[in-house]
Amino acid sequence: MSTRLPRWLRVAIPRSSKIRRVRRLLSDLRLVTVCDEARCPNRAECYGCGTATFMILGDVCTRDCRFCAVKHGRPAPPDPEEPERVAEAVRRLNLKHAVITSVTRDDLDDGGAAHFADTIRAIRKKSPSTTVEVLTPDFRGSTDALNTVLNENPTVFNHNVETVPRLYPIVRPQADFERSIRILYEAKRRNSSVVTKSGFMVGLGESWAEVAELLARLKDAGVDIVTVGQYLKAAPDRLDVVRYWHPEEFERLQEFCQWLGFKAALCGPLVRSSHNAASVLDKVCRSRS
Repeated sequence: MSTRLPRWLRVAIPRSSKIRRVRRLLSDLRLVTVCDEARCPNRAECYGCGTATFMILGDVCTRDCRFCAVKHGRPAPPDPEEPERVAEAVRRLNLKHAVITSVTRDDLDDGGAAHFADTIRAIRKKSPSTTVEVLTPDFRGSTDALNTVLNENPTVFNHNVETVPRLYPIVRPQADFERSIRILYEAKRRNSSVVTKSGFMVGLGESWAEVAELLARLKDAGVDIVTVGQYLKAAPDRLDVVRYWHPEEFERLQEFCQWLGFKAALCGPLVRSSHNAASVLDKVCRSRS
């Protein structure tokens, strides 16, 4: 078990008027971000750039993944006015690219898919030029729920596999790796124009061979963009870090992703799924043109 934080993971906390502005806007509109709820190490940087990753469907998850700092338990019913408030935040922040994620809502028949669809429509109405990225749960494998989201033609469909298959019983006991891979495969099969994306963490006890095999599986599933970052323990009752990967190892991962043929890859100690999402998408769009 690794306990001492390496120097390359120590993040300076910037102070700026933009950070205060974003926090005030989120408070005024009663919105939640995964940046705060998951205690992302990049949240000050993103807020300082005038952006955030919105988390819809509340701040209580029906699952208890052992790496995640988001609260779990019985969530409140979806707020029907939330999509409009998210869209208003996107408009006020003048976002070129909006990223929408959610807690997992196994208590809802459609896993919250209709709420994702409502949010996409609301953003498109208020900010027609904004590209929309959704980072969804697995919807318990429901292709009907998946279609509900894909029918709104999000620019990017993202679903994170989070870790290698062997560690699922420890890291994601209520999830299933094959189900997640199938969601990604079906997203590309059902809407070939959507950019598909997935990400995972290292540092939980996986081997290099397992990581390489996972990346190959993602490529075979038609994933266009992959993100790989270092797992960091976000709360005392979460899993311990087994090992901190060195920046040079992430460089090797980046080269391996390029060799596999992903349209874009972002690998690094502080990489998170929605970090620099707009610039990564730009790279994919340039490769298509």
